[in-house]
Amino acid sequence: MGEGFQKAGMDESNSFWKKGRRGERRHRALSGLACAATPAEWRSRSIYQVLTDRFARDDGGTGASCDTGARAYCGGTYQGIIKKLDYIQDMGFTAIWISPITYNLEGNTGDGTAYHGYWQQDLYRLNENFGSADDLKALATELHNRDMYLMVDIVVNHNGWAGDANSVDYSKFNPFNQKSYYHDYCEVTDYNNQDLVEDCWLGSSNVELVDLKTEDSAVAQKYNEWIAQLVQNYSIDGLRLDTAKHVDKSFYPDFNKAAGVFITGEVFDGNPAYTCPYQNYLDSVLNYPIYYPLTRAFTSPSGSISDLVNEINTMKTACKDSTLLGSFSENHDITRFAAITSDMSQAKNVIAYTILADGVPIIYAGQEQHYSGASDPNNREATWLSGYNTDAELYKLTAAVNKARNAAIAADNRYLTYQNWVIYSDGTTLAMRKGYDGAQLITVLSNKGANGDAYTLNLGNTGWSSGTAVTEVIACSDVTVGGEGVPVPMTNGLPRVYFPTAKLAGTGVCGK
Repeated sequence: MGEGFQKAGMDESNSFWKKGRRGERRHRALSGLACAATPAEWRSRSIYQVLTDRFARDDGGTGASCDTGARAYCGGTYQGIIKKLDYIQDMGFTAIWISPITYNLEGNTGDGTAYHGYWQQDLYRLNENFGSADDLKALATELHNRDMYLMVDIVVNHNGWAGDANSVDYSKFNPFNQKSYYHDYCEVTDYNNQDLVEDCWLGSSNVELVDLKTEDSAVAQKYNEWIAQLVQNYSIDGLRLDTAKHVDKSFYPDFNKAAGVFITGEVFDGNPAYTCPYQNYLDSVLNYPIYYPLTRAFTSPSGSISDLVNEINTMKTACKDSTLLGSFSENHDITRFAAITSDMSQAKNVIAYTILADGVPIIYAGQEQHYSGASDPNNREATWLSGYNTDAELYKLTAAVNKARNAAIAADNRYLTYQNWVIYSDGTTLAMRKGYDGAQLITVLSNKGANGDAYTLNLGNTGWSSGTAVTEVIACSDVTVGGEGVPVPMTNGLPRVYFPTAKLAGTGVCGK
C-alpha cells in the first residue's frame, strides 16, 4: 500500500502520449527484448524496489537531507535512478520497481505530501516531481540496454482527495470525473466482510482515498484503455498493483490482458486461503503468507523454524504457482527487518532466503545498507544517505547470492520452476534445495545470530554424490561432498549457499 492505509504525466493531447508503440517495439526488438515481458520471463528476474523520491537525485550527490517524519518530497528522480543503475546492477538485480508515475494531489496535507505516489488524481498526466516523460522513457531505455526490466507501481482502487468525504470535487479527477464512477462513502469496519473491503473507502479525513467502482463496465473499460497505452508508451515490462484486495476480483482478468505484461498484486494478508485465490485472477501476488513466519523465524534464535517450514510446504500447493509469487522480507509498508533485530547475521539469512526461495525475489532499497526504519514513514529513508556504500556487508552479501541464483538459472532454466524443497530443519537451522541434479543450489540458514556457536552440519539429501566438488558462494570456499554429505561449517549464525564448482566456470562467481 502507499501511505499506510492512505494511498496513492500523460495529457491525452500531448504528442508523447499519442506517439504509440511502434518506436518502442523497434527499440526492444533491436535490444533483443520481448515486446511484452511474460510471467515466464519474470521468473528469472530479481527486483530492486525503489521509492522514486527516496533513491537518487539528479545531482547524484549524497549530501541532501531527507526527514522521513516530514512526509515530504526529498528530490529523487528518474534521472537520479539512471545515474545509479550501476549500484543496482552490480548487486545482480535484473529489474527495478519504481513508484506510481501518475499525477498526484499537490500540496501539504495533514498526512504530508504525495511523495510516495499513491494519491493519484489524473491518469493521463505524470507526477513531474519525479521528472518528465522523456526522463521516464530514458530510464526504460537505459534499463533495456542493460537487459533489465522496468516494473511500475499502479493504483486502480482509488483516487486521492485532500479533505473529508463531503468535500470531494469529482470534476478534479481524470478520467473518472463524475460521482457515479465511485462507491458512496463508507468505512471498512470489518475486514472479514469482503463487500466492505472492496466497496468502502481507505484513508482519513486528511486524505480520503475515493473508492472506484471497478466492478462497473465503464470504469473497467477506461482502466483497460489507459493501462494498455501506459505500458506501450513507456516500455513498461511489469506492474505491481497496489491495494489489490480492495478491488473486485472480476476486474482483474481483462485488466491483466489489456496490460499485456506481468502483474503482481499487493494482497496484504498472511492467510494463504485468502491470498492465494487472487493468483487465479492475476499473474502473481506478493507472498505475505511467507513474510510473517519468515520474519518470526529469523529475528530471534527462539523463532520457529518449523512454522516457516510448514508455510513453505503449504504455499507450494495453496497457490496456483508459488514460483511466480513476489518473495520479499522488506518493503515501504512494513517495519524494516533491522528495526526488529540489529543482528547482522540474521539480516544476512533473511536476505538469502528472500532471493533463493520460490518466487521472484524483491529487495527494498536500503535493505542492503541495513536501514532500520520502523513503521511508515520511518521506513522510507533516502538511499543516498548511505553514500551508496558498495563495501557494506549486506550489499556484498546480496550481490553474492543474486549472482549465485543467476548462475543457477544459466546452468539450467528448470531451476525457476523447481519448487523449493526443505531437505533439513531443526530448531535453529533450515536447509533448502532448489534446482535439478547437477545444477542445484543448496541454501543453509540459521537464526542463531552473530554470537551463534561453531559446529559442523553434515548435510545429506543434496542430490550430490560423494566426491562432487562444490563451492560455498558467499565465503568462496571449496569443499568436496563426503560420504555423510556436505560438511557445512556453521559459525556465527551465517548463511551458506552451495553450488557445483564445475558449473561456476565463466560466471565470475567467486572468480571462477
